[in-house]
Amino acid sequence: MSLRRMSTPSFQKQRRRRPSPQALGNIVGCRISHGWKEGDEPVTQWKAIVLDQLPTSPSLYLVKYDGIDCVYGLELHSDERILKLKVLPHKVVFPQVKDAHLASAMVGRAVEHKFEGKHGSKDNWRGVVLAQVPIMKAWFYITYKKDPVLYIYQLLDDYTEGNLRIIPETPPAEVKSDVDSNILTGQCVQYTRGDGSKKIGKVIYQVLAKPSVYFIKFDGDIHIYIYNLVEKIR
Repeated sequence: MSLRRMSTPSFQKQRRRRPSPQALGNIVGCRISHGWKEGDEPVTQWKAIVLDQLPTSPSLYLVKYDGIDCVYGLELHSDERILKLKVLPHKVVFPQVKDAHLASAMVGRAVEHKFEGKHGSKDNWRGVVLAQVPIMKAWFYITYKKDPVLYIYQLLDDYTEGNLRIIPETPPAEVKSDVDSNILTGQCVQYTRGDGSKKIGKVIYQVLAKPSVYFIKFDGDIHIYIYNLVEKIR
């Protein structure tokens, strides 16, 4: 599998015009609700909190839906699958960070995260803590070796309860590459699967705690993927 930078400026399909995000106000930190209609499937109803609006792609928002641990990337104001988007009036109260020192020390570290599996069994997932969520400091962005998409959890609670272990490790050596990390964010990339098929995406965010690691959003896919581009780009 490999990623390749593309010179083409945009691969987004043309959409009907809608009000710009700026015209509808800043919705980061707000609760929202909307319908979702995809293909011939019936309309479903969802509620969520808007976590962030990405500077490199102002139309793209990071969203956490109620009951879902994945973080999704959606163009809330222009995605035609989203119906009757509403900003909910009640104020969101974010929990305070109980241990700021531990929270800071956890970011960028490799961890082992324990989940309850079938029949009460425990499954350990190796992952990396990427960052604290800017508007919700008690929540953390994390990704896993077995599933390299963006997740969000209250990791301090998991640590206190014994379900999260920080893996002792020496600081990683500085990785040098001819890939210029300053120009990757905002660039289009092409991803080649093992079967030779390809998909197009965009680098949307650089992880400050791991500068070689980036968020990527692929066309037509609502997940946010996490890649070490120093290793992946050809």
